[in-house]
Amino acid sequence: MRKQRESVPSWSALPLSASEAEDRRWLAAAASLAQRGIPLARPNPAVGALIVSGGRVVGSGWTAQGGRPHAEAVALERAGSAAKGGTLYVTLEPCAHQSMRGPACANLVAGSGVDRVVIGCTDPDPRTAGAGMAILRDAGIHVDLVPSSEAEASLTAYLTQCRLGRPHVTLKLATSLDGCIAMGDGTSRWITGAEARAHAHAVRARSEAILVGGGTLRADEPRLDVRLRGLEARSPQRWVLTRGATPQGWHAIASPAAISGMEGIHSLLVEGGAGAAAAFLRAGLVDRLLLYRAPILIGGGLPCLADIGLTSLDAAHGRWKITDRRQLGSDAMEVYEAVPCSPE
Repeated sequence: MRKQRESVPSWSALPLSASEAEDRRWLAAAASLAQRGIPLARPNPAVGALIVSGGRVVGSGWTAQGGRPHAEAVALERAGSAAKGGTLYVTLEPCAHQSMRGPACANLVAGSGVDRVVIGCTDPDPRTAGAGMAILRDAGIHVDLVPSSEAEASLTAYLTQCRLGRPHVTLKLATSLDGCIAMGDGTSRWITGAEARAHAHAVRARSEAILVGGGTLRADEPRLDVRLRGLEARSPQRWVLTRGATPQGWHAIASPAAISGMEGIHSLLVEGGAGAAAAFLRAGLVDRLLLYRAPILIGGGLPCLADIGLTSLDAAHGRWKITDRRQLGSDAMEVYEAVPCSPE
């Protein structure tokens, strides 16, 4: 059994000065902007940026579709000369590497005339890590790293890919109160109501790839697209967990461990069935659980999970923490994050 890491007081538990509180408010606002780039900014991270001068926003931006222009470049262009003497709030450390697609953001910001840059999260990309801040400081700009939970949350998928070399994995389950995903004969439409299904499609629209098991693919022939008006173009790449044949337009992996080979994909939504869900849980590759529960009892239906390899009830405890709960029509929606563990 793995031991849970000892908890330590987070920055959010400490008293904040007025200036720190203001910095975090602006960073939270920048993180809200960043959400608009998810997942369209791929293969780049979705970043948000605000330029504030005299207590008001003079420029704002988020990473554009396809990854360019970057958030900082958009915000600086919108601010124009008003950026001079202002403060740039950005969710991720400005990049330090120049590419064929454009200059490094750190150099762009260094020549912009801003007096101060507040960063919500350092960039783990070795081409930038720390180097972006060094460029800014060498240019005489005051740089503050202010840890922001909102900034990090907006970058979760990118940070997972950089740190672990794999996509961030969300496992979605839609069940009855007694944990069934279908009737005994396989009938599953619809367990949840319209509001929950619409929410699930919005989650799809924010995911870069979506995966089902081979049995689900063969039995249901799911479309796995986004069926919300105006968001149809955001349907994610379709993947299947199988060693068998793959339909045209689909990608396949033979085991959950193979997601380290999903080149350029930061976020993966696993939608079932029970075998695929269990396989990812057994492999320890689920970062977030998204659970929709309908107020119905099926009894004798198909369970939402197959064997996940637990050897005792003790091993089941302490692995998940709830981070969100809400009502969607008659259905309940809960989000759980995996609790970091360390070896004994």
